[in-house]
Amino acid sequence: MENVVKIISCILTLILVCATIAYAASQKDVPVKNMVTVVDLGAKTCIPCKMMVPVLDAMEKQCQGKAAIVFIDVRENPEQVATFGIRAIPTQIFFDKTGKEVYRHEGFLDAQPFSEMLDKLLVN
Repeated sequence: MENVVKIISCILTLILVCATIAYAASQKDVPVKNMVTVVDLGAKTCIPCKMMVPVLDAMEKQCQGKAAIVFIDVRENPEQVATFGIRAIPTQIFFDKTGKEVYRHEGFLDAQPFSEMLDKLLVN
């Protein structure tokens, strides 16, 4: 029974995170004003993009309230490819608090370098 509760809790958390991310992406408030923002552009069906999900979840928990982590599915939002100049997915774009792009990475980005870049941005 305890495992069922944990599974349901995880599913509800994932739904909430996805809804929040989808809302942010749909509002086109990317990067988020006055907040460090990381945009991960990919697709729900792309294998390296799927590998990013646990990294994004961990970073969102780590930076809760201090940074915005936004996922945009480029297959559902193809106009974002041109908007962000995407050449490959997944692509992670890091913005400082002023909305200036400070770093871009193409492909899977492991939690450690992701966290290090976020920490640098949050200190500044």
